[in-house]
Amino acid sequence: MKMRATVLSVLLALSASGVQAQTPPPQDVAWPGVLRIDVDARDIGRRIFKVKATIPAKPGPLTLLYPQWLPGAHSPSGPIDKLAGLVVTANGTPLHWTRDPYDVYAFKVDVPAGATEVVAEFKFLSSQGGSQGRVVMTPEMLNLQWNANSLYPAGVITRNLQAQASVTLPKGWNYATALETERRDGDTVVFKPISYDHLVDSPLFAGRYYQQYDLDPGATVPVRLNVFADDAKSLVAKPEQLKAHRALVQQIHKLYGARHFDRYDFLLALTSKLGGIGLEHQRSSENSAEPGYFTEWDKNWLGRDLLPHEFNHSWNGKYRRGADLTTPNFNVPMGDSLLWLYEGQTQFWGQVLAARSGLWSEQQTRETLANVAATYDRGRPGLAWRALQDTTNDPTIAQRRALAFRNYQLSEDYYSGGQMVWLDVEGKLRALTGNKRSLDDFAKAFFGINDGDWNVNPYTFDDVVRTLNGIAPFDWAGFLRERLDGHGSLTGGLDAAGWKLVYTETPSEAVKAQETRASGINLTYSLGLSVANSGVLTDVLWDSPAFNAGLTPGMTVLAVNGRVYKGETLKEAVTTAKTDKAPITLLVRSFDRIDTVTLDYHGGLLYPSLERIAGKPDRLAELWKAR
Repeated sequence: MKMRATVLSVLLALSASGVQAQTPPPQDVAWPGVLRIDVDARDIGRRIFKVKATIPAKPGPLTLLYPQWLPGAHSPSGPIDKLAGLVVTANGTPLHWTRDPYDVYAFKVDVPAGATEVVAEFKFLSSQGGSQGRVVMTPEMLNLQWNANSLYPAGVITRNLQAQASVTLPKGWNYATALETERRDGDTVVFKPISYDHLVDSPLFAGRYYQQYDLDPGATVPVRLNVFADDAKSLVAKPEQLKAHRALVQQIHKLYGARHFDRYDFLLALTSKLGGIGLEHQRSSENSAEPGYFTEWDKNWLGRDLLPHEFNHSWNGKYRRGADLTTPNFNVPMGDSLLWLYEGQTQFWGQVLAARSGLWSEQQTRETLANVAATYDRGRPGLAWRALQDTTNDPTIAQRRALAFRNYQLSEDYYSGGQMVWLDVEGKLRALTGNKRSLDDFAKAFFGINDGDWNVNPYTFDDVVRTLNGIAPFDWAGFLRERLDGHGSLTGGLDAAGWKLVYTETPSEAVKAQETRASGINLTYSLGLSVANSGVLTDVLWDSPAFNAGLTPGMTVLAVNGRVYKGETLKEAVTTAKTDKAPITLLVRSFDRIDTVTLDYHGGLLYPSLERIAGKPDRLAELWKAR
């Protein structure tokens, strides 16, 4: 009791001293003046951004905020740990600042009499390597995200806060962004003022090697592909490759009918150095791909649904956004409950648009869908205890950190699990209307509205249900909730489309491409494991033969049936065990122990594939056909 009273007295004392002074909540008022953000991005050798934020202010208490809740990431993942060297001044005089002890993203200062602004300078010490986070600066290119390189005042809704940004680039570098350039003075680029919301939503790529492609020639609303690369030769696109990217623009316009931007810039880095990214914005997107995206076109097909996915987000996620994601500033917590639409339907359309545009062939699209379907048929045992809806909390729970058993714990399954839900909706719409209506109709009715408007238009679950009922009356609330909250199969849309999921001994080209990308082999549906070329187990399927034999991710396979480990050796052992019935013996290392593990598995190699159902129309071919 005495200890509890002591703690209470300390808390009361802290409160009385003002230490717990609440950060002013955002108000729907205009903030006087213009927030200026000036970034010096020339220190590419040490990967340091130098930031100067000039904030209009009046005398008295002022709270400066570093963006915490990031759109696109849907999580409180603003990289505050990389902010260093903060100095705040007014009229050239240093001010004492304190960090809010209960909100590490908030910095408090007292503005002296006579001051009309404060200047906050700091360094953004970007990652020096993968263990510190994503690399955003290399000798050849950089990715400037304004949320990571700015501070803004508390107490205002950020759409009401006008901001003007500038960047000083390494000598001779080119740049691309959705921001409009006001002027360029040597290597310093000054952009036109815009709301702070839209500034944060308009990142910049810059680099030594750059090429821009017009994806909608002659259009009044331009769409451009801005390519940066580690070397000049990687920039060159062949005519047929450009044709597919231009077809993407036409197909998405046919899908939605309305545009929610005044210009759109794909920012694409072809690199083995800059950290990988796929991040949506209203008028642009940040994307990365292998250096051989153009030069090794056939080899790198697997990732070509990235641009369709991120482009689709301009409609779904940026213009129309879940109401609980639509927050007044970047430090008010977001709610992610509708990500099964935001990301799930975008995952659906990303792959459909890859097919309709010719970025993928029909076979590539079908094989990719087979892999997704298998994941939600046999590859996510965690769905037995955890509902798909609950995975919308994962941006906050896990923030994409590595998990021991992702297939059982689950992580952001609203993406591909959501895709399967929307394939099911697609089939139901066609069944209810005699194949006269489909998810295309929902897309146009829900997202293809108010041409030219690029203010956020929030939606709720009831809005989704209402729109579906306008296309085909049905118990859509029950249909969706059964799939989102239940623990049943998510593969019902395949049957409605005239296809069934089967498992064969022959890996598809999609499986092979995934194995190449992962630098290993995938035996998830046979032994229940994935192995890197080094022999390290990268995944073990819960309650699979591998799991039940005691194998776990992180172990290293040293030998298979007495032979030094190679991926092909393990595959051969699985094939042989199907007929001779001898168990498979693995020599594995875990920490400083070496043990023998026996797998009594005789089912042979199993890889997912889609097979036509006789007598049913092929609705997938209809779905993927160019409009």
